[in-house]
Amino acid sequence: MIEIHTTAIVDSATEIGNNVKIGPFSIIGPNVRLHDDVKIYAHVVIDGDTTIGEGTEIFPFASIGHPPQDISYSGEDSRLVIGKKNVIREYVTMNPGTQKGGSLTSVGDHGFFMASSHVAHDCHIGNHVIFANNATIGGHCRVEDFVILGGLAGVHQFVRIGAYAFIGGMSGIENDVIPFGMAIGLRNASLTGLNVVGLKRQGFSRERIHNLRKAYRLIFSPEGTLSERLEDAEKMFSDNPDVMKVINFIKADSDRPLCVPRNND
Repeated sequence: MIEIHTTAIVDSATEIGNNVKIGPFSIIGPNVRLHDDVKIYAHVVIDGDTTIGEGTEIFPFASIGHPPQDISYSGEDSRLVIGKKNVIREYVTMNPGTQKGGSLTSVGDHGFFMASSHVAHDCHIGNHVIFANNATIGGHCRVEDFVILGGLAGVHQFVRIGAYAFIGGMSGIENDVIPFGMAIGLRNASLTGLNVVGLKRQGFSRERIHNLRKAYRLIFSPEGTLSERLEDAEKMFSDNPDVMKVINFIKADSDRPLCVPRNND
């Protein structure tokens, strides 16, 4: 059963799945697809070529799918695809992609986007992420699974944040953050260790955390060059998927430098 409040404005071309609920004064555009069990609260506006996955909830005054905040955008086709069972709270903004960034912004499943957080154009967000209040990311960012952004954190465009990383509240992230890492700092944040609390909450064993700590100390030790230390770590932990995730992340091509501990080379 579909429930649409009498004051909502829903275009006749909108694709609406089963058990969708649309609240008072919400406005839904013609190229929007709402999958089964989506719940739209009051005063939500969704436009553009936007797909909302099954079971996602969007709270009042969220603005989803409107043109990207990029001065080079000139009306070309672009998309926003949001996955299943996300919670998108009040005043959240999510923008579609631009032609120079692949024309797609994507958000995974089971994300929790708190009030006034922002996902910019051409970003790709993984599963089970948490964006605390007013956390914002610039265009072309990649945020992997189980990442947590603290309140008022700001992420520079083109930055990558690896899986299970934690970004402290009010931190300014200019550089790539390794998987499992923790970064804190008001501007040009530094790597401050591993997200041990988060890993324990996700059920990581003591052995897995111990191996990650051992690899972290090796990779970011003051001796030798980073490339030499990565080579040593790869030899030592070649059969450890957690550590190899970190190594492969560091070795991958990127538009931004790597976030490292203070006083590191």
